[in-house]
Amino acid sequence: MAEEAAANSEAMEGVRKIQIYSSLSSSSARQVTPFWKEKYERDAKKYWDVFYKRHQDRFFKDRHYLDKEWGQYFLGRQGEKLVVLEVGCGAGNTIFPLIATYPYIFVHACDFSSRAIELVKGHKDFSEDRVHAFVCDLTMHTLSDVIEPSSVDIVTMVFVLSAVSPEKMPLVLHNIRKILKPNGLVLFRDYATGDLAQERLTSKEQQISENFYVRGDGTRAYYFSNKFLVSLFKQNGFSVEEVSICNKQVENRSMEVVMNRRWIQAVFSNKYIEQGNGHRSFSDNYLNNYDNSEVDISSSVADMFSMSSSADEVIEIEVKDCSFRIKALAKEYQHTCKSTGLMLWESARLMCNLLAENPSIVAGKRMLELGCGSGGICSMIAAHYAELVVSTDGDAEALTLLRENIFSNLGTNLLDKIIMKRLIWGNMEDVQAIKDLCSHHGGFDIIIGTDVTYSYDAISPLFETARQLICNQDGNCKPALVLCHIERRINESSIVSSASDFGFKLVDKWVNGMHLSHGIISSWFSEGDSYMNCFKNTPLTILYFHT
Repeated sequence: MAEEAAANSEAMEGVRKIQIYSSLSSSSARQVTPFWKEKYERDAKKYWDVFYKRHQDRFFKDRHYLDKEWGQYFLGRQGEKLVVLEVGCGAGNTIFPLIATYPYIFVHACDFSSRAIELVKGHKDFSEDRVHAFVCDLTMHTLSDVIEPSSVDIVTMVFVLSAVSPEKMPLVLHNIRKILKPNGLVLFRDYATGDLAQERLTSKEQQISENFYVRGDGTRAYYFSNKFLVSLFKQNGFSVEEVSICNKQVENRSMEVVMNRRWIQAVFSNKYIEQGNGHRSFSDNYLNNYDNSEVDISSSVADMFSMSSSADEVIEIEVKDCSFRIKALAKEYQHTCKSTGLMLWESARLMCNLLAENPSIVAGKRMLELGCGSGGICSMIAAHYAELVVSTDGDAEALTLLRENIFSNLGTNLLDKIIMKRLIWGNMEDVQAIKDLCSHHGGFDIIIGTDVTYSYDAISPLFETARQLICNQDGNCKPALVLCHIERRINESSIVSSASDFGFKLVDKWVNGMHLSHGIISSWFSEGDSYMNCFKNTPLTILYFHT
């Protein structure tokens, strides 16, 4: 890339120079209009096709630094056939230096620009025995349809993920994990926040969203912070091997100005670890366990629910000024599925509307959602108003689909306010991990649970967990636990009794449209709320507790 070439220039010493774009802030930039934001997303492939038509293979320089930076990951496998996938291969500036340096490497190369793939296939060093080049949009197409699942040793991502809108980045990572071997590596290099190009785009008011910009030719670039990148990969099943921000000052000698160039470089692993129970599980935040006889990523439950047709039902939800497209388990599969978290329940729909109509419930507060399932609509609405939202569930499949739904529905500014975590009620390790997120504040101001009281065995662990995580502060705005559910075999007296055992007092309730009093919950409802027509025949209950 031009930025990479510029980063290799050496700065002169001893001469006073002007540093350009050193004090601008992306937070002050005026963003492009929604019309153009949508257009840049819709026509992304077209803009890159035009780019390669105009520049052919003359724009980017071959990346000969790969051997210097990551040679140890390729050299350790001499004598064996090493399978590499180059994501966003462009004109082949990574591919051809690799196959020239390492004769035992076979490279799969994909790009969503058909013109780029034509350039790769037209290169003088292209050989089908060494390179398999194909068109693929990793946000839409399934890599495992083209590449054998769990067959790739190394994936290289060099200045490519930045071209993807941040809400779709998890889809790219899910796709990559399907074809990457257990312990396989992702070698990553891309733009970092504070780079000269970001500052220049900020000054030209070409910002799409936080850290995401459009260039003059319509192509886009995201600028990664260390925190965002690590969180992105961890939440999508990878462990961090190494990560660093690289800085260099580049000089224009004739104009006597210096420019800050910054990029981020990292190595991530599709690592799994042996556990004492004889099972293998992926490390960090990936929660699924695998049979110890064989690890087949392509058929893992998490991957199935991220891409397969069994989870292809899309539920469109309109809530006040927000629109959500929620991916859920199709109805024909629901009766055979053991996980209740893969469906969207009426209680969550009701609570979602109440939060949207009454932002004061969570405004400026730290909110915890228990058993949020794969939809996460209450958490997503709350993220617009709350200081912090932590979405939890004990089901691995639900969490995997939850991540996809949240990343595809929320902008980057809201993603920074929401955290997704596993929480099995009564599990002290899980409880402590959640507690650490609010350790400086003493707990959560409000805890919400929708349809979490359907099992007798889960009631006590539910309230025990809530009691440990709720804030102990007292005052005008008391911490609250709010439960909304459809009436089932567990009666209200059993729920209230168990709540009392852990220090919770029922202070208000709403049952089938009837209020206990003109109190807290009644203030959430207004005459003529049109959305309530959807719930008038549903036996819903809301219970409001204080400690």
